[in-house]
Parts: sequence; structure tokens; C-alpha cells
Amino acid sequence: MPSHPTPGLAPRTITPFPSLPARPGLVGVRLSATEQTELDWHRIDETWTAAGEEHVVSACWLSDHLSDASRDRNGPAFESLTLASALAHRVGGKWIGIAVASATFRHPALLAKAATLLDNVTVGRFILGLGSGWHEGEHDAFGIPLPPLPERFDRLESQLRVLRALFSEQARRSPGVTLDDPFYPLREATNEPPPVRPGGPLLWLGAGRPRGLRLMAAFASGWPMPGNRPGDVEFFAQARDRILRALEAARRDPSEFSFAAQLTCGTTPAQRKAALATARRFVAAGATHVILGLPASIAPDGMIALADEVAEPLVEGAAAGGGAS
Repeated sequence: MPSHPTPGLAPRTITPFPSLPARPGLVGVRLSATEQTELDWHRIDETWTAAGEEHVVSACWLSDHLSDASRDRNGPAFESLTLASALAHRVGGKWIGIAVASATFRHPALLAKAATLLDNVTVGRFILGLGSGWHEGEHDAFGIPLPPLPERFDRLESQLRVLRALFSEQARRSPGVTLDDPFYPLREATNEPPPVRPGGPLLWLGAGRPRGLRLMAAFASGWPMPGNRPGDVEFFAQARDRILRALEAARRDPSEFSFAAQLTCGTTPAQRKAALATARRFVAAGATHVILGLPASIAPDGMIALADEVAEPLVEGAAAGGGAS
């Protein structure tokens, strides 16, 4: 398939909706596997139950892999969209995010339908992060094509166009939307029942290359820092500067865009104290959301310590204007 250019993309228009929050609060959490402890259903379920009881936690996050992404092949992993649906009742009133779904795994129409369900379940508090896909062993094991990077970005752009079309007002009723696309054409397609949030679930894009930045400025309302760079404040700051330039080129208001940092909080009080200092540096560097990693080896009980020793003082310091203190 031939590439189709991106420079002429129209910037996304974000329409405020007074009864729904525009984006999550400062603190999110993610449960992460360790060498000693895998993520089984009961540990995940109990951890999300604990997170649901912590008022300081505004969002719970999942990654999107078919096997353990830390390995070349195989390893345990639940499918993320199904898992999010199964866990949503544990965190009522909080945001749920996928950081990030692989564009290679699903047809965008099915992705749009799944995201619409989660948007309904969370009452407009679902974030669909999307990336081009990368894990070679994972794709090979399951027979999923992983095209060369240029084609992956062609397909990613097509997916974003399809998602935007199916989340649109026109797709809420017949005759629906029609979209000429080299990969995923639509012919009078509707998305019924529609999303709760006007314009559909928030789209965050995991990208950093020049073309990815242009796609981000055209389609996305946020950027999640890659999970393989936890705690790297310098990387975050440099990526944020590049994204801000892309938003400026697209004439987007940067105050409407979310920047999510990620870090691991460790298992000991000393490690959590260091994590708090790093989280404050992220806030000082422009993070609007900080995803705190809870190691599975201390979950679910470790959620209380994470909230008390990292999340609460982070939010209090940011509210007082002392995010970098």
C-alpha cells in the first residue's frame, strides 16, 4: 500500500463537556510484574479493589500485550480491553487507561466498539492510548504481521482516522459515516450505542518520531511516557518539548494536552521516598499526570503505602505550588 502524507492533517478540535472531567487528576497507578511475582487474576483484582478505595488515585492503567513484554517470547499477560471491562466495577468514578494499545492487534472498528463500551462503563472516563506496535517476538508467536515502520505508521494513521470517524456525531445514527481509506474503509457505518463523551474516548498517542508527533498534534489529547523509560525525567522533558513544538505548529492549545510521566515506586520506604522526589521533578518538568508503578510483589497491600507516602504528598505539594520541593 502506498503511504499517504500527513502534513495536511487538520488539528483535532476538543469540545468541552461541562458534566465530564476533561482529563484525569495528577495521580494514576499501574500494577507491574516483577521477576518474583507474576500478575495473576486475583492479584490484579485485589489491587484494583484497593486502588478504588484510595481517593487520591484518579486513574488506573493497563498495558496492552499478549505475552510478557519483558521477555523475547511468551510469559503471562491478560488481554487489556477485556481485563479493563472486568475490573471497571472495582474503580467506579475513576479513569481507566490503556498505555498503549497496539495498532497491529485489532481492526479499528472493533477497537472503536470496545473503547465505546468502556467509555459507557466509566461514564466518559476511559483513555485509549494507541501505538504502532513493536514487540517482534510477540507478533511472531501469534502470527500477527508486524510491517516495516513506514507501513505501521500508515496503518496507525488510518486507525486514528477510523476511530475519529466512529466517535463522531455523524456515527451516532444512520446513515452513519463513510471514509475512503486504503486499509480500513467505512461505508455508512454507525457506532451504536454511541460513546458517553462527545467526540468519544480520549485518544492518547504513544509516539516520538517526527511523523508520530504530527499524528499526535492532529488526533491526540495526550501522551503517555513509554513504560520502558520509568523515572527518566530528562527523557520526559525533552519529549515534552518536541510535542509542544508539534502542537504549536498545528495551532493547538497546549493547556488542553496531557503529559503523563511514569515511574516505579519500589517496595521499601526509602524507595518510595526517592520515588516521591522523582515524581515532583516530573511535575516541575510539566507532567499533568504521573503514573505510579506498584510492584506486584507487594500488591495489593502496598497500595496503602504508595498512596500515603507518594501519592498524597505529591498531590498536596502540587496544590501548594511546591511540585519540585
